[in-house]
Amino acid sequence: MSDENRSGAHPPFTGPRPNRGADLRDTLGRPLRDLRISVTDRCNFRCTYCMPKEVFGPDFAFLPHEQLLTFEEITRLARAFVRAGVRKLRLTGGEPLLRRDIERLIEMLAGIEGVEDVALTTNGSLLTPKKAAALKAAGLRRITVSLDSLRDEVFMALNDVHFPVRKVLDAIDAAAGAGLSPVKINMVVKRGVNEDDILDMARHFRGTGHVLRFIEFMDVGNSNGWRMDDVVPAAEVLRRIHREWPIEPVPPEQPGEVATRFRYVDGQGEIGVIASVTQAFCRTCNRARLSADGRLFTCLFATRGHDLRALIRGGATDEDLYDAITRVWSGRADRYSELRGQATVKRPKIEMSFIGG
Repeated sequence: MSDENRSGAHPPFTGPRPNRGADLRDTLGRPLRDLRISVTDRCNFRCTYCMPKEVFGPDFAFLPHEQLLTFEEITRLARAFVRAGVRKLRLTGGEPLLRRDIERLIEMLAGIEGVEDVALTTNGSLLTPKKAAALKAAGLRRITVSLDSLRDEVFMALNDVHFPVRKVLDAIDAAAGAGLSPVKINMVVKRGVNEDDILDMARHFRGTGHVLRFIEFMDVGNSNGWRMDDVVPAAEVLRRIHREWPIEPVPPEQPGEVATRFRYVDGQGEIGVIASVTQAFCRTCNRARLSADGRLFTCLFATRGHDLRALIRGGATDEDLYDAITRVWSGRADRYSELRGQATVKRPKIEMSFIGG
């Protein structure tokens, strides 16, 4: 499969010069504040809602190393994004800890003037106490760990590589021990699979200082067999928890947060829900995504990306990169989740393992 066929490509960067920096807005008035950087399209899990074995099998053609952005290229692009208004960087994948020496990249990104936060999302499989300490020392401020059940039979069926729950819980402890607290735990909830684990997960993480977030099963990519019938609405999740332990809403810390926050009335911590399907938050979305091969995507559900790698390897100046980013963002009109329906669900989309979560 060719690189262009996998991720698509827009025409060359053209159009009028947009407004700049902190004033940069897209066509719906949304600023650019958050950049998700996929550092690899590879993962050692085969989660059924993300990288099912039927598609991502032994013969699947992942990106060769030379097509991945180097750390220096990522850092250079990140500087241009920060100049355009980005303040938060999150490293994703695939599984980002598969990328060798990722601590060096974190140190490079954390040193960019204007960056307020560097975070990382991981499945936890490679997050040992030593690794967590190294990430923290390099400048990582926050970490999110994916865990969809506390029952081994359910979790192993979901990750499809027989990885046990205990090792993910150990990874969460390692992150907390290294000072990457509070740890956020992401649970994708799918009807008929793990909705019975909602209360057990809430019970386990109550009072720990960690933040458990429930994510509606989304139609990302083309291979996870998404159906609306499989979605457990966030409202249902909240009702279940509220019946057991009363909760109340918490105001967002800043505009553009993807999770709606709630706290336990008895003071035992906080949870969140990410309801992209039933409560679309497109109107406040301030996130861009950079794929592992250097394509800029302005929506998680995008069909095509804008090739920044070609620019950076073709001799583009920093000003050229900045112009390209600001032109793309100023023309952005994405609001997939608001428009979601049978027609949009069936259209080809980039796989989450390629674009990052």
